[in-house]
Amino acid sequence: MKIRILTPAQYDLVDSYWFYENRESGLGSYFIRSIYGDIESLQIYAGIHAKHLGKNRMIASTFPCSIFYLVEENEIRIYAVLDYRRDPDWMSKRLK
Repeated sequence: MKIRILTPAQYDLVDSYWFYENRESGLGSYFIRSIYGDIESLQIYAGIHAKHLGKNRMIASTFPCSIFYLVEENEIRIYAVLDYRRDPDWMSKRLK
């Protein structure tokens, strides 16, 4: 099944990369590798995650992030990659 990271989620990844990279050199790259590993695992596990705010939510394995996705038309669409410590109201608005 094809995985598509939608533009808003791509921006989430870039923002998070810089957040972690500004904390420690190389940490942003580690973040990206880790999250992409989690996203690739959706090839096997897509659809088993509970829905939250209208999307399936996978908790990232290494960083405090949620990967929001839906399986649509034989494609896994990543809608957002958000720090799960954020304000729930902000996350709800972001996912609409």
